[in-house]
Amino acid sequence: MRAISAVIFMAVCVLVVLAFQGIRQELNLRELQGRIKRATEQVKKKEDEIVESKQKIQELNNQIAPMNTKKDQLTKQKDELQKSTDNAQKDLEKCNKEKADSEKKKTDAAAALPKLKADQEEEKKKAEEEIQALKQQILDRDKKICEFVDPNQTEGMKLCGK
Repeated sequence: MRAISAVIFMAVCVLVVLAFQGIRQELNLRELQGRIKRATEQVKKKEDEIVESKQKIQELNNQIAPMNTKKDQLTKQKDELQKSTDNAQKDLEKCNKEKADSEKKKTDAAAALPKLKADQEEEKKKAEEEIQALKQQILDRDKKICEFVDPNQTEGMKLCGK
């Protein structure tokens, strides 16, 4: 009977140990299920945050797209204005050079004008002197001719002024 009691006691001990192990495994299982549930909730929460962030990024990209287009247009306008400004600057430099050349020609012409006037006056005086000399030669010649003209002829007298 002792042996039966010992076997029953052993069976009860094994049963208690098995029950304890079963309860412990059940508690571990519940704890793991709780962790899984919390992890699933956290994953779902993170997924929702990721989706929300992606939506915000998409919205920002949609807002940036027109701004990028506008930036490209402004860059093109700036480049065109820069080219226009460069061309205008070149034209201005060319005009200033032409103006300087014209001013130089004008100054040279203005400086040469008094000399030309003086030369012209001198030539005019020479021409007048030459004209006077020629007139005098003609008068002298006419006087010599008139000396030989017959005073009775009217045509000859007309030429001599008598």
